[in-house]
Amino acid sequence: MDTVTSSGGMVVAPHTAAANAGAEILADGGSAIEAMIAAASTIAVVYPHMNAIGGDGFWLIAEPGKDPKALMACGSAGSKATVAAYNEAGYGAIPTRGPMAALTVAGTIGGWGKALEAAQAIGAGKTPRSELLREAIRYAKEGIRVTRSQTALTAEKFDELKDQPGFADVFLVDGKVPEEGSTLRQERLADTLQHLAHDGFEEFYKGDVAAAIADDLDRIGSPVTKGDLAAYEAGFKDALKVELNCGTVFNAPPPTQGLASLIILGLYDRLKTDGREGFDLVHGLVEATKRAFLVRDRIVTDPMRLPEPPKNFLTPDWLGREAAKIDMRRALEWPYKGAHGDTIWMGAVDKKGVSVSFIQSIYWEFGSGCVLPKTGITWQNRGASFSLHPEALNALEPGRQPFHTLNPAMARLKDGRTVTYGTMGGEGQPQTQAAIFARHVLNGMPVGEAIDAPRWLLGRTWGDETTALRLENRFDPDIVRALERCGHDVVEMADAYSDTMGHAGMIVRNTKGGLEGAHDPRADGGAAVA
Repeated sequence: MDTVTSSGGMVVAPHTAAANAGAEILADGGSAIEAMIAAASTIAVVYPHMNAIGGDGFWLIAEPGKDPKALMACGSAGSKATVAAYNEAGYGAIPTRGPMAALTVAGTIGGWGKALEAAQAIGAGKTPRSELLREAIRYAKEGIRVTRSQTALTAEKFDELKDQPGFADVFLVDGKVPEEGSTLRQERLADTLQHLAHDGFEEFYKGDVAAAIADDLDRIGSPVTKGDLAAYEAGFKDALKVELNCGTVFNAPPPTQGLASLIILGLYDRLKTDGREGFDLVHGLVEATKRAFLVRDRIVTDPMRLPEPPKNFLTPDWLGREAAKIDMRRALEWPYKGAHGDTIWMGAVDKKGVSVSFIQSIYWEFGSGCVLPKTGITWQNRGASFSLHPEALNALEPGRQPFHTLNPAMARLKDGRTVTYGTMGGEGQPQTQAAIFARHVLNGMPVGEAIDAPRWLLGRTWGDETTALRLENRFDPDIVRALERCGHDVVEMADAYSDTMGHAGMIVRNTKGGLEGAHDPRADGGAAVA
């Protein structure tokens, strides 16, 4: 896979329409932040199975030479989302589809608003909202070509989605799965985006759009109320960071799993490996992943309920002690139970060096499956990660934030480069982030090759019951046999390029302002330059 280069700005995204929408903003003099709003709104229209404005978003935004700030645009459980309410409705666990799965406020639009304020604070943010949302509105009105992945996932999840409120009206054709290449129009969503462009993003939470959303949510039986929408506000926090030999890596704090992504790299950086592509890379990162996930599952929850400070697990002392426990000749027994996830990651860097790492999601493919008729908004099912057990780490409670697989990444290297990178893929996000970072930054592989190279996934995903180590089928057979010999439960996949491995992207900016970037051949996107 080729690496794209530029000196004027770049956007990478899993759909070319989104990448191009962002690049057009950069070409017109807009900042990376504004470009990302354009890309985010467009991707919500053209990749509707992976994300929507009824979901959540997380940003890392960095000015040149400064550490990034984390913009947390994630909603909390609705005021009617109580354990008692679910028990009375006959649920022993939170459903993954339907109105009772649509139980958290959608935060991503609030994040767009805060991001625009941040752009204005650094002397940018002058592009009108109508321009930022122009391509999204156009695609929603005129229609998009249904992608291969949308057709495939609609067919795969057809039985659990077809009867959800509003789903068939928008995403099926005469009750059937749309064919790849057919046209999908989303007129109601176009009207909603037009309203937000004209009157402001706050309309989603406190205006006419909010009233329409609340009315539809109430009508279908969601626990989210008009008051819940009005009370929501996105906000900035300090990013988590870990020091490596090559520089500093940043990620989003809880309730995201950004901590796990940083622990993986912090541990791998301390292992004695041969530094080459091969067994040591895969085994070392997989073993680091296991230990990172054990920490994540013990402490990551609503940031107001953390049992321990995340930074305790990013110190040189803790990482050194934990890395010493990793056996480079034997796999740790692994019974871990993973999770689903469908998401998009996008990155943008402008000619001034402002960098944005952004991720937006509705959790599972098509989220709750509920499409609100007045606004055309697909609502997330992020609250499915809550537990109905009152003593669980992520116990359901009104106003509480759910655990998030989302985590955007960024790094500042000692040689002066800034690396903006990330992926979709739920449980696989920390693993894929580690793979592309290690291959490019630590092993010197070109950006495009690092993203193209065969990947792996530890754990259960997309309904599978196995906790095996999955490998794309392009790995050297000697590496596969070595992994098996040291105790990994290896499953070689039929695919050379599998969606299960995520849709990754990366932009690298050097000290002279030169950019190198690429997006995953496993997706429908690429890198677009200004």
